[in-house]
Amino acid sequence: MSDNERQDRQEDAPQGADATQGTQEDTTTETATDTAIPELVIISGMSGAGRSTAAKCLEDLGWFVVDNLPPALIPTMVELGARSQGNVARIAVVVDVRGRRFFDNLRESLADLESKHVTRRIVFLESSDEVLVRRFESVRRPHPLQGDGRIVDGIDAERELLRELRGDADLVIDTSSLNVHELRAKMDAQFAGEEEPELRATVMSFGFKYGLPVDADLVVDMRFLPNPHWVPELRPYTGLNEEVAAYVFNQPGAKEFLDRYAELLQLIAAGYRREGKRYVTIAVGCTGGKHRSVATSEKLAARLASQGVETVVVHRDMGRE
Repeated sequence: MSDNERQDRQEDAPQGADATQGTQEDTTTETATDTAIPELVIISGMSGAGRSTAAKCLEDLGWFVVDNLPPALIPTMVELGARSQGNVARIAVVVDVRGRRFFDNLRESLADLESKHVTRRIVFLESSDEVLVRRFESVRRPHPLQGDGRIVDGIDAERELLRELRGDADLVIDTSSLNVHELRAKMDAQFAGEEEPELRATVMSFGFKYGLPVDADLVVDMRFLPNPHWVPELRPYTGLNEEVAAYVFNQPGAKEFLDRYAELLQLIAAGYRREGKRYVTIAVGCTGGKHRSVATSEKLAARLASQGVETVVVHRDMGRE
């Protein structure tokens, strides 16, 4: 090789630190792209409460869903998703008592995710004992924890096992009075949006004589107002009727209560946002869940929507006799 050829090759070759820096920058860029941390939703709750339906709903919305994954493997699943170059951006994991021997590892896994700044939410499905027993009897299958006992024994054991997880849940859905389509509608309302709102609210009317909604974060009692049930011309209608709503809010204190409670909810909503709570269920009750609670729920939901809170209205007991 001539001296001129040697000189040309030396001039074309990358020099020293500049060459190393270029390689490192390329590697860093590639790694950052390959390790985008996916969003994570953990679906759990009572057996028979609708976990499978909730998981299928997320799957239909484009989530990568893994059923009955041992909790210890959740961080590994997130890590694999991060290596997918953006192909797995949202992961939903169903965790339940079928993996009970691994369940003690759940808190350790959640702490690991938190240390890695993974955005994760817990959706907890539950239902009343009566409804769960009826569902298990209808499919003629034992509860996974009942052993040699009764179905109710398995339900009690499961509630105790899941008690702390329920307390940590970001979203609790009571499916006692929901059919499959209504549960899917609730999941769609929470997860179908392209962008996450700051706060989502469910305003639920109910009747006290049918019991409190177990998934309520806040409860409002409208029984301080006269009951339209005792007005013969209004009795057949519901709080969705304009005449019923006008009767309710023409009562002394009704409009003032709505104004002040809406202001209070502004303070509560600001606190929820600061604490990272994204979902709230406001239960509005009257005696039968047909007139006062329904009219108030509609008005309250409209106020929340005007404040920038994405709101869903559910009338739990309106159709009951």
